[in-house]
Amino acid sequence: MTKRIERIRWRCRRGLLELDLLLKRFLDKYDSQLNEQQIDQFESLLSLSDKDLLAIICSNPETVDKSLKRLIQLIQRS
Repeated sequence: MTKRIERIRWRCRRGLLELDLLLKRFLDKYDSQLNEQQIDQFESLLSLSDKDLLAIICSNPETVDKSLKRLIQLIQRS
């Protein structure tokens, strides 16, 4: 595992257990399949507040920024 993914995995530890579980499952399933752009996008999502991040993940992907749509769908499926 790369150092960057290790740092991201640490940043996935959130104040909300629901987010911890969602983000951990996502990384467990997809960390080796993500390209650099997706990793950048995931890191930008992690900079959001827990409330905002959970709202984005739980929303309909059609309402999310088009550039993040595929990544949000992957998180939701994990």
